[in-house]
Amino acid sequence: MRQFDAYRKATVDTSDNVRLVSLLFDGAVNFLKVARGKMEQRDIAGKGIYLGKVTAIVGELNNSLDMEQGGEIARNLRRLYDFVLDRLLKANLKNDQGALNEAERVLETLRSGWKEMEMKQAAAHVPVARASMDAGMAIQA
Repeated sequence: MRQFDAYRKATVDTSDNVRLVSLLFDGAVNFLKVARGKMEQRDIAGKGIYLGKVTAIVGELNNSLDMEQGGEIARNLRRLYDFVLDRLLKANLKNDQGALNEAERVLETLRSGWKEMEMKQAAAHVPVARASMDAGMAIQA
């Protein structure tokens, strides 16, 4: 039974991390859309606040990469995050809608990948959760 508990804890920890990253991408995309609205309204302060929030999220995702264990995937993500950060800076400094669109496309693509991973993990855990409930019922009987 201890092995199952260790597996379940590892599964929950991994699921929580995938969910957390997925939520961070949700926040980044939503803040970017608000920043776009502020840019269109010529609200310079508001634009800066919301682009700052997107930048903070992408910066944190970038800083959390494990370059030693992540290998090529981590290197590719680092390049994408750096690209997004560059586009956000250009969008902020020059009110460049094109740069904002480029950043959004990359964030949306990454976001959809994390959402897919989240759904696959959720689907994989349903049978495990059901089996553990069945096992618990059998023990109680």
